[in-house]
Order: sequence, then structure tokens, then C-alpha cells
Amino acid sequence: MSQAVKPTSRVDDLKVLWHLLFRPVRGKTHGERLESFYEGQASHYDSFREKLLHGRSELMSWVDFPDDGVWVDFGAGTGHNLFSVEEQSTALSEVHLVDLSQSLLKVASERIEQRELKNVTLHHADATKFELPENSVDVVTFSYSLTMIPDWFESILIAQRILKPGGTIAVTDFHVSRKHAALGRRQHGWLRRTFWSLWFASDNVYLSSDHLAMLHRRFETERCDERLGSVPYMPLIKAPYYLFLGRKPAN
Repeated sequence: MSQAVKPTSRVDDLKVLWHLLFRPVRGKTHGERLESFYEGQASHYDSFREKLLHGRSELMSWVDFPDDGVWVDFGAGTGHNLFSVEEQSTALSEVHLVDLSQSLLKVASERIEQRELKNVTLHHADATKFELPENSVDVVTFSYSLTMIPDWFESILIAQRILKPGGTIAVTDFHVSRKHAALGRRQHGWLRRTFWSLWFASDNVYLSSDHLAMLHRRFETERCDERLGSVPYMPLIKAPYYLFLGRKPAN
């Protein structure tokens, strides 16, 4: 378990599961719906998600953070990605954590204050409207956030715009393959594509067969792994997810 995550109890897990399964998600805007979803589970968010959101810390270990660089983490939540590479992040000049959930950012803020990290800025903002100067960022990350951004393609275009030529993008998320997967990509059967799309959609998490296609089209691929990960309290089934590391073309 990541050093950024404290162990959880079965009771804590049941509290999160209750919110996931039985508490209705309400709100007129995407931000209101996110806050409705996360408000009651923010304090136990990371401990439960560590069992479900596979590959987050591993993905961060793939990233080469440059000294005095700038990092933007879209959908940063409680700051898990930051704290999993806390030692490396102190050499950065700026770290921007962007999320639409005030409850998750509050947890991140408390942890940042405890650690006295001075180079981190929190942004309660929409990833599809976030603004920094063009070609000003060294690293952009999305960790299980693209599936929760309705206009996810716009957030990728923003990432491409703000990244410096040669800058790094790192993404991990759930996904399903296309009906006919591209050559070299993992092919998911009809049942897996249908079951996981419907299962996650109940929590407004929308799996897409197009994430990887757009990432491959917009960035130079350095590494891409497609895997299956365990799901808490569902020992017989595994959810599909991917890890992607790419660079913005130099020209």
C-alpha cells in the first residue's frame, strides 16, 4: 500500500460501499454531482480506492520529474499522486492539483499543510476549463479522472496545449476496448465491455474505448500497458484498466 494511504478497517470500507451503492447522486451541474458523490466518503477515499484504482503509484514511478519543473495533476482528489512521489516533487517549482470536489481537495489541503509543502497550489476547477500559458508545463497526469470528466477529450487537448514540446503525459484509468480493437491492443469480449460500462455508469463513471486512441494520436507513446485489476469484495471478477506514458511531439 502506498505510504500516502493509511490502512482502512472493514467498517470504513462498508461506509464507502454504502455511499457507492445506496446514496443517490444529486446536482444540476457536474461539479455538484461530484461533490454529492464524494462528500460522504472523502475521509476514507484513498484507503478504499487503493484496492480498486490499480497502477496509480506505479504510473507515477514511470514519470521523470525535472528539477524546477511544473506539474499539473488533473482530477487530483486527495493528492494521492503527489504524496506517492513526495520526495521527487519537492524539486519542482510548481505543482498544481486540479479537482472539482471541494471535499477531496480539503483532505489534500490538510495533508499538504501537515507536510509544509510550499510549491503546491490547489485549484477548485474544471479540467476542461483550466488555464495556464501554452507550452509552460513539464508533466500532466490524469489518474482515474478521465472517466469522470464528461468532455474528457477537451481536457486532453488542454493538456496538449499547456505541455512543453517533449513534455510528459501520464494517464491511468478504467476502460473497455472497441468492438474490434486496434492491432496490438487488448480485445475485450462483449460481456466484459457491457458489464463494466453499465456497472461504472451507475456512479457516473463512464468507461470509453476512445481514451487510448486519442492519447496515441495526440502524443508519442513511450509505454502503454492494458491490464485487469481486482475489485474489492468481488473476488471472481477483474476490471480492465490501462497505464499510458507519452510525450508531446517536439514539432
